[in-house]
Amino acid sequence: MPRSLFAALMLVPAALPQVTAIRCGRFFDGRNLTLRESVTIVTEGNRIREVGASLAIPAGAQVIDLPKATVMPGLVDSHTHMFLHGAPYEDSLLKRSLQYRAIWATVAARKTLLAGFTSIRDLETEGAWYGDTALRDAINDGLVIGPRMQAATRALSITGGYTPYGYSPDVDVPRGAQLADGIDGVRKAVREQLANGADVIKIYADHRRRGAHDPDMLTAYPTFSFEEMKTIVEEAAKAGAKVAAHVYHSQAAQTAIRAGVASLEHGMYLDGETFRLMAEKGVYWVPTLMAYLQGMEDPSKLPPARRRMMLGTVSRHKETFQRALKLPVKIALGTDLSGNHENAGQEFVWMVQYGMKPLEALRSSTLGASGLMGWQDRIGTIEAGKLADITAVDGDPVADITSMKRTVFVMKDGVIYKRP
Repeated sequence: MPRSLFAALMLVPAALPQVTAIRCGRFFDGRNLTLRESVTIVTEGNRIREVGASLAIPAGAQVIDLPKATVMPGLVDSHTHMFLHGAPYEDSLLKRSLQYRAIWATVAARKTLLAGFTSIRDLETEGAWYGDTALRDAINDGLVIGPRMQAATRALSITGGYTPYGYSPDVDVPRGAQLADGIDGVRKAVREQLANGADVIKIYADHRRRGAHDPDMLTAYPTFSFEEMKTIVEEAAKAGAKVAAHVYHSQAAQTAIRAGVASLEHGMYLDGETFRLMAEKGVYWVPTLMAYLQGMEDPSKLPPARRRMMLGTVSRHKETFQRALKLPVKIALGTDLSGNHENAGQEFVWMVQYGMKPLEALRSSTLGASGLMGWQDRIGTIEAGKLADITAVDGDPVADITSMKRTVFVMKDGVIYKRP
């Protein structure tokens, strides 16, 4: 190359990061339980540069006007499943190929992001092995559109403590979770999951057993011992990973809390002593209300036995949630969706209908959920230096919480994926 041409190329300036100014009708910063008006957010590249009222628009900035919207941090779904697609569970596990489920997961990821959820904890693939780590990496590499992810891979339960049930013992039926028993067994299983890319470890602290049935509630029995759970937590912590515990009842919940888990998932039958212990240990609760309300639009269409059980479960879940609101329990929003991921905003509606104040519900999916993920230094609030993850909904969620289902703007990592 001639020296003169080389010198000329060296003088060409590098492309500057895109600067965007978002003018908000209403503004929720993710931290304070107030809505402000006429706030402007300036992003540069993938970061928030400045936030405030009456900010001057930088020269050359792309301007987004959202005068009728409420702008907030990118939302977090703390409990979801990209590899489930609304089919009967055993159809997903036994009749759909891993390739089909991976394709579906890319669709679910896109729907989740466009619903305003820019970060998620994907709490196990339910038989799709380590597909969630591949999806996470494909999103990070820009091959797939979706939220930033923490992946739990296969989840852990014990022999006899996970579905599907009822098959002949002569048939080797795959299970939706990795089964492990004893101290050495659970230690090895955690190491395997971490080696294959797990960001978080999920355990089943209780689960139903073959033939078990209660007409009034979702029956579950304790699985791991305290020593097994403690080993799981300690082994995960070596890699900086937290442990999430699926649990229904207080006995198993209290064992998990004492073992050091970071969160309890579902927990529709938790009692006051369990919540007191959670508050003392700083354990989060992810109640996933809508998971047990799906299909309940017309209970009369359910078989009588299932209708009775689900009505009882929903009633107890509501009562438990309302008790938790009176206590210093940290709540993070999670949907437990297994399909219809575009409807994730419905969880806000149920939280408010059950008694949570609208802005507290929003905070459970912003600052609260980011703390559970350990990402509060990068997401969860709109402030200078944080990642440019921003969502806006049409309307005022304080006046009408259903506005959380009407997402009109989504920015993740400084890239706009949805706008009016």
